[in-house]
Amino acid sequence: MEGKQRNILFSREEISEAVAKVGKEISKDYEGKQVYVLSLLRGSFIFAADLVREMTVPTVVGFMTTSSYGHGEESTGVCKIVQDVPDNIEGMDVLVVDDIVDSGITMKFVVDHVKSLGAKSVKCCTLLDKPERRKVDITPDYCCYTIPDLFVVGYGLNYGDLYRNIPYIFNWESK
Repeated sequence: MEGKQRNILFSREEISEAVAKVGKEISKDYEGKQVYVLSLLRGSFIFAADLVREMTVPTVVGFMTTSSYGHGEESTGVCKIVQDVPDNIEGMDVLVVDDIVDSGITMKFVVDHVKSLGAKSVKCCTLLDKPERRKVDITPDYCCYTIPDLFVVGYGLNYGDLYRNIPYIFNWESK
């Protein structure tokens, strides 16, 4: 992004602390249970990996791929399944993990889909929540940060297919 500088919103260290805190909260809530963590690809893979390492309850990890953004900054408003849940989750406690809940369309779609597959319970966890942009009625059960309406990248969040590997979360400001 020529002519712009990075404005770091959350450092690697701040993210690590927030993820550890949420991992402990999830572990407490799921004490005595096994949880199926369903990571939504591609954006949540870094967050999900760090999160499950902070969880102390028995955990199974699966991945699902949905699409609603393409390469732009705005959701298309239509969510589709690219790769479905790979396991039989009937009767399981499922935690859907995503990088960001923006319009809420993807998370609501996935939560409803997981319920239709017979999950015993379904909760959702997100790294970032942007409630100002919500278009459907959904509130994450677990969240590291609530942010204003900014387009952010890094730590799994992308612009095009780039910047997922940046270990902090930032947005761009004009120089």
